[in-house]
Amino acid sequence: GNGDYLIIVNFDHFQILRAIGKGSFGKVCIVQKRDTEKMYAMKYMNKQQCIERDEVRNVFRELEILQEIEHVFLVNLWYSFQDEEDMFMVVDLLLGGDLRYHLQQNVQFTEETVKLYICEMALALDYLRSQHIIHRDVKPDNILLDEQGHAHLTDFNIATIIRDGERATALAGTKPYMAPEIFHSFLNGGTGYSFEVDWWSLGIMAYELLRGWRPYDIHSNNPVESLVQLFSTVSVQYSSAWSKEIIALLRKLLTVNPEHRFSCLADVQASAYLSGVVWSDVCEKRVEPGFVPNKGRLHCDPTFELEEMILESRPLHKKKKRLAKNKSRDNSKDSSQSENDYLQECLEAIQQDFVIFNREKLKKSQEQTSESMSPPETTDEAETEAESETSNLNMCSSVCSSAGSS
Repeated sequence: GNGDYLIIVNFDHFQILRAIGKGSFGKVCIVQKRDTEKMYAMKYMNKQQCIERDEVRNVFRELEILQEIEHVFLVNLWYSFQDEEDMFMVVDLLLGGDLRYHLQQNVQFTEETVKLYICEMALALDYLRSQHIIHRDVKPDNILLDEQGHAHLTDFNIATIIRDGERATALAGTKPYMAPEIFHSFLNGGTGYSFEVDWWSLGIMAYELLRGWRPYDIHSNNPVESLVQLFSTVSVQYSSAWSKEIIALLRKLLTVNPEHRFSCLADVQASAYLSGVVWSDVCEKRVEPGFVPNKGRLHCDPTFELEEMILESRPLHKKKKRLAKNKSRDNSKDSSQSENDYLQECLEAIQQDFVIFNREKLKKSQEQTSESMSPPETTDEAETEAESETSNLNMCSSVCSSAGSS
């Protein structure tokens, strides 16, 4: 009933099944929500560490973005909450591993497989563009596969929101995947950059998946000056084994001038390479991936779990005891002034500003409002408002149907 809405989801509503790794957000484990028995990944980050590493703003930014978006080819946020020690994000559970892991396992990705990744990521990027978001970190490490092998983009840690005609200027991203105009704008000022940068990264990633190495030999320690030089002198070598259609598409994604680069869904849909794609099927995950991750193997580092159980000074499975102990300690003595006032201030600020989110609740209330709206009497205005609320997930299919077969 309506009383559900008073319940704020918290740590106790989840059963921890296993620790699976460390991500940009902190640590990750598999959890099951006790009431619905649904499985999720739970990312958690220690607040004090977060303050020390100056990462609070990034976490808040990521949460702010994730609360506003939902798409079939993204890793979506379901719940966010906090306790005294940690901030938590509960997201879609994807058990197929990330594409970096599979590259390191020397998986040979076929053209067919990469073609589907390009389609799925083009839909995700097109959706992000409609929401005014530049991801800025598209790379194999941030593409997670589900158990069937479909691709999902994750990690909005350095994403940015740009409104009408604004442009981004920060030097942000992972160097080997960053578009030339990012370096250019950093060195020479100028007009900055926009959504096109994500499509460049998609091109670099597609090339790397097909070939096993990247088209430009760039490393994180390369100075920016040398990179700007590199793009104007080095020309990309394409494998003679690839179809000329995929080479043509990669050339359009890896066009140095962003004005001439393919950088929206319509662009790639018009390419010869993707002419046979049934986009409505891609949207519905009806196209079978060429690469299916090994079932029954968790694609992650097994040593992490041991560390979490044995070496971690604040293990998750002992949290309840610890928090209770802290409470009684706080009540018993007035904590000494020297106990870092700055830290306390920051912790209080996080406690106050952290946004609590619950997608399950959001969906329920949307269903209730749409049920209570009897279609005949609604004005157009009310209709579009309710639609825009629920159409996020359908964004994909509406894009597809409007694109037709092009």
